[in-house]
Amino acid sequence: MGRAGLNRKTALATLTLTLAAEAPDLDVLGWFGGPAFAFAHHRGFTHSFLGIPIDAAVVLGFVYLIWRLRGRKVKDPNLPPRWGLLFLFACLAGLSHILLDFTNNYGVRPFWPFSEKWYSWDIVFIFEPIMFTLLLLGLIVPSLFSLIDSEVGARSHGPRGRVAATLALAGVVFMWGLRDFEHRRAVGALAARTYQDAEPLRVSAYPALANPFRWYGVVETPAFFVLAPVNSLGPEIDPEGDLRIRYKPEETPITLAAKKSYLGRVYLDWAQYPLIETETLPPPESGYIVDFQDLRFVQLPSLFGRRGETRGALAAGVQLDRNLHVVGDIYGSGKKQVLASEPD
Repeated sequence: MGRAGLNRKTALATLTLTLAAEAPDLDVLGWFGGPAFAFAHHRGFTHSFLGIPIDAAVVLGFVYLIWRLRGRKVKDPNLPPRWGLLFLFACLAGLSHILLDFTNNYGVRPFWPFSEKWYSWDIVFIFEPIMFTLLLLGLIVPSLFSLIDSEVGARSHGPRGRVAATLALAGVVFMWGLRDFEHRRAVGALAARTYQDAEPLRVSAYPALANPFRWYGVVETPAFFVLAPVNSLGPEIDPEGDLRIRYKPEETPITLAAKKSYLGRVYLDWAQYPLIETETLPPPESGYIVDFQDLRFVQLPSLFGRRGETRGALAAGVQLDRNLHVVGDIYGSGKKQVLASEPD
């Protein structure tokens, strides 16, 4: 954004934009309150429309401090800092962060604290290598040309990289348009059929890594969920014969107690397709483990979550004693399983 032209409007634009674009992720400090507290506040206030101006003000204060410590020096003496404009740029960068997070299937809560509702576009994988490559090339290609020019003694005519940065941003927008079109095709294909003679109550399609034509479909029916990969080019559902059925467990006093826990309330507020399963602990522990998982993430590649594990990617559990009191929250699986206390 800076190289696309905003760095020609005021000094310190690129620094301010870069820091402000990352500022919403200051919510990682929530980990000091424990994993459940961090999960509850992830993509919360710092990722909201109300929080963005505050993020921008903090960033601007930091940039101002650096500017003063450097003796009010800037790269181009003819382009002084314009602090009001820098604040607007910082807000714009923060909004770009919300937009990027909105495109993936984790979602954002832009109207927090007035509304806790999550919104997600579901068109881009959590890490999108194509978009990353476009933006990276938009930064490094002008630098390579700059090295060549310096070798041949060519003169510089102001900040470089405007064309490359603009093309990179345009490429990202084009990618979003393509993915949105294919996403709609995948959702339409999932909604157009029945599953074991059951009509779908709702359907969703979630993006795969890099491939804009492969989607992870999730379908809810009255009695079960369906997990079905989708090829949107066809469109074709379950082209590899990997369709899976996950039946909805019955509600019990055990699951109700787990839902009332701190983690249970937070998880169910965020999850779109929650599946809750109960495991009975043998003596001498005695009690129960209630696992929460969101079917949005069950079909992720093994790099992000091992298929077949009780607790996969972005899943968690609540341990209860025999009297249905919360013992703690459980994260990870197997040897990496960790029991953590709930926030007070």
